[in-house]
This record gives sequence, structure tokens and C-alpha cells, in this order.
Amino acid sequence: MKSFRGTSRSRPTLETVAARAGVSRATASRVVNGSASVNIDIRDAVLRAVRALGYVPNRVARGLATNRMDAYALILTESAGRIFAEDPFFATVVHGVVQELDAAGKELVLQIVGSDLSRHRITEYAAGGHVDGAMVVSLHGTDPLPDTLARHGVPVVVNGRPMGPSAVPYVDVTNVDGARLAVRRLVESGRRQIATIAGSPDAPGAVDRLAGYRAELRDSRRKPIVAVGNSTQESGSAAMRELLREHPRIDAVFAASDLMAHGAVRALRRSGRRVPDDVAVIGFDDTEVARYTDPPLTTVHLPIRDIGRTMARQVLRLSAGEPVEPSVVLGTEFVVRESG
Repeated sequence: MKSFRGTSRSRPTLETVAARAGVSRATASRVVNGSASVNIDIRDAVLRAVRALGYVPNRVARGLATNRMDAYALILTESAGRIFAEDPFFATVVHGVVQELDAAGKELVLQIVGSDLSRHRITEYAAGGHVDGAMVVSLHGTDPLPDTLARHGVPVVVNGRPMGPSAVPYVDVTNVDGARLAVRRLVESGRRQIATIAGSPDAPGAVDRLAGYRAELRDSRRKPIVAVGNSTQESGSAAMRELLREHPRIDAVFAASDLMAHGAVRALRRSGRRVPDDVAVIGFDDTEVARYTDPPLTTVHLPIRDIGRTMARQVLRLSAGEPVEPSVVLGTEFVVRESG
């Protein structure tokens, strides 16, 4: 059986472009890099040579010469399974980042922190000048990664407020206010025993949503009932089963993510409870999951795409040496559907 081998063809260089166009390498370089100071006839000759030879500028070489790579890292500190198969939040953030970088003519480098080894490799990659800046999403606890990158001179923006001291700018949402809106809805609809399925206590957004739940219940003189998940559907189901065992008379649940709310609805139906007749359920995020839950989830809308776009705008400004606000906080909105 005949085997196939890759062809070895020399890649056209800037020198070959210059020779074909009959100009110096320096002139060809100015044309390729968009300089407006070149005579129009010479520019056209160089561009014809570029097309004829199929010349593609060497981004790495240009980056070494200009100290700019025109590429930005989006670092996701979650498992690949959750990013690609479980939680639509991440795809929407990526979409927002890509929209902003595309408009600026920049490239995206997607990196996933799945282990200590990958964390070290990603840190070395960014600090080694391969990207002009980094955006970090889904931090847990007092993760030192953003500050480590900043100390290496990498412009960094983070999604979510830091849980410890940090000088890195961040983009967040009104998690406390959003949670209060959800719980207020349950109180005003006459629900008496209102539980919550909180997210992981090392996630700042989950901590703030739990704080909003507690504050609203305190104002309405109700006792908090708390179970903890990890923002997955399975953890929502498990937490709901735990709540039903320990508090069988609960009539409402606020879940700190749509995925956990979806899992809670499934557990309630399996237990014979009707949603929302017996138990009302409200989620948080307003991802696609909310629309496809049966019944569709009442939830708190998170401007997820705008989070990505805002992070990208901030890191572009930082890498250009422009000042940015230390924090940008986007608003949330309450979305009424059928579950609560």
C-alpha cells in the first residue's frame, strides 16, 4: 500500500517578496506591516508579490521584533469536561472574548488549567512573552495565578472579585443583588420555607449569591436552609434530595446556578413533587439550560457575553499601557418563566 508523505516546500520569505517586487527588504517590511509612508506604486508591487508567492508574515518573528504578539490568553481554571460538555457559561464567555479580539485584529489562545503541571506550563508560556495579556476565568479561593502573571509583567484581567488581597483588575456582576431579587420573588409569592442550593464556598460568585439569599431571608424573618453543590446538575440533584430528607416541608428553592436548579427540578419530580405547585425553583445565570428545563426556569440573567467582551476590552487597554478601572461590575436582571 502506497504511503503518503508531506511535501517539503520552502516557505516564501520577506526577502523573496522584496526580490520579486524589486525593492529592498526594509521597504517590503514597511508595506507588509501597513506603513502609509510607501509610494502607492511600490506598495502595489509588493502586495502583488505577496499574493503571487503566497507569503504569510511570520507572527513570531514580527513579535520578537516589535515585542507584540497580537495574541491574548483566555485561561479557564476548570476541568475540560465541565468547560466543553457541562456548563454553557464558558462557551458564552469565549464568544464574547472572541468578538472583542476579532474587532481589534487580535488572536485568542485558549488555555485550560487542569493540573499543577499545566498551571506551571501556562504561567511560563504567558510570562515568556507569547501573549500580550491574559484573562482568567473561574478562579477558586485565593488562587495566586493572576498575581503571579502580573508580577511577571503580563497584563491580566480576572472574572469575579478576588477572595483575597489582589491588585489585578476584575470584571464581576451584581451577584448579591441578583440573589436578593430571586429570594424576594419567593417571599412575595407566599413561600414559607425557602431553601438554597449554594455553590462551592471557594467561588466568589457563589459566596456572594449565598450572602444575598441570607440577607433577603433575614429581612423577611425567615430561617435559612442551606445545602451545598458545586454548580453541576448532579450536585443540584444530590443537594435537593438532601433537603427533602432533612426539610420535607420546604416549598421553595433558590439554586445558585441554572445547572443546579435543573438538577433540583429533576429530583423534585422523581420524589413526586410538582414544580412550581408544591416547590418553586429559581436558578441563576440564564443559560440555555434555563429555557430547556421542564418547566422552564425562572432565573437571574447574567450578562455572560458582556463579561467576556468587557474582560477583553480591559486587557487590550492594559496591554496598550492605558489605565483601567480596578473593577467593573455588570448588572443582573430577573427573568420570570414557569418554575417559580
